[in-house]
Amino acid sequence: MLDTAAFGTALKERNFDFYSGVPCSFLKDLINYAINEAFYVMAANEGDAVAICTGAALGGKKPVVLMQNSGLGNAVSPLTSLNAIFRIPVLGFVSLRGEPGLKDEPQHELMGVITGKMLETMHIDYAVLSADKSEALMQLDAADRCMAEGRSFFFIVKKETFSKVELKKTIIELPNTTPLFQRTEMLRAIKKGAGSKSLYLATTGFTGRELYELGDDPNNLYMVGSLGCISSLGLGLSLAKPGKSVVVLDGDASLIMRMGSLAVNAFYKPAAMFHVLFDNRCHESTGGQFTVAPGVDFIRLALASGYSSAIAVNTPEELEECAKTWSEQRGLLFVYCPVGLRSSKDLARPSIKPPDAAQRLINFIHSEV
Repeated sequence: MLDTAAFGTALKERNFDFYSGVPCSFLKDLINYAINEAFYVMAANEGDAVAICTGAALGGKKPVVLMQNSGLGNAVSPLTSLNAIFRIPVLGFVSLRGEPGLKDEPQHELMGVITGKMLETMHIDYAVLSADKSEALMQLDAADRCMAEGRSFFFIVKKETFSKVELKKTIIELPNTTPLFQRTEMLRAIKKGAGSKSLYLATTGFTGRELYELGDDPNNLYMVGSLGCISSLGLGLSLAKPGKSVVVLDGDASLIMRMGSLAVNAFYKPAAMFHVLFDNRCHESTGGQFTVAPGVDFIRLALASGYSSAIAVNTPEELEECAKTWSEQRGLLFVYCPVGLRSSKDLARPSIKPPDAAQRLINFIHSEV
């Protein structure tokens, strides 16, 4: 295992002191080090992180981009049409989620096989980062030489490569005159209000797992991977089945990753979509790093994007009543709901496999008249 602080110091000694990325649990300790000891930009998505780092390179910095391999696809466009074309290199660290032989979540299975192949296809030099300090430093020097020649270099990072680093800068707290309730309480309230015939689509991370703990119902779908796509999934479903009531359970990091979806949702005005944003101001399931949510007025954002209705709720009682009213009146509604962090990380994972969950939801939709 690499000493993260020592490796971070080695990066600094080679003038790598500007970081941007999207959190991953395999990289959380290097990310925590960057937030604590260097300059870190929390990007909305991996492609933006590459572009941010490229801009920093134009300004004379030697940038480092950090991402989960499931987000490598988001970075393909700038890596191939910006960095390669302008010959502006970045140093990248991409996690190896779904490594063959390693038990991991189902959404990482394919990416675990093709991560290296994707980098090869993009003509990006790469190495699997060694957990041995001496070898890792030699690899870092080789990467530095590659970048001096105008070519990007990526390290593929396996599980438990980096030693633990505690995050010093916690989530950004907002002034709030009312107590923050747990997301589980809010989910329970939504299900009471929206009823058993609504379709519940939960975003990636703890939200889906909490929904599962409340009952593995056939009208639930737990998103895995595809961060930021949950409301677009809901839009497509609602447009295909306008007679169904669709509840989208979104998160701040998810929505920030693909904010443009708000404008598309509003333009097409689905007949019955209840879009709830749970805002805990952090990437909770990947280490608790902050998001930029405190700087966003989500209510105004939704209204400016074209939503005809957008409201804020603070208590389970308010949320239950809101969901109940929506289930009767239908239409497109955006609901902003600030929530606190989980007091415990002991959280079950859905036992149902993703394709089975999808087929079960399809069956539920077609069984309901």
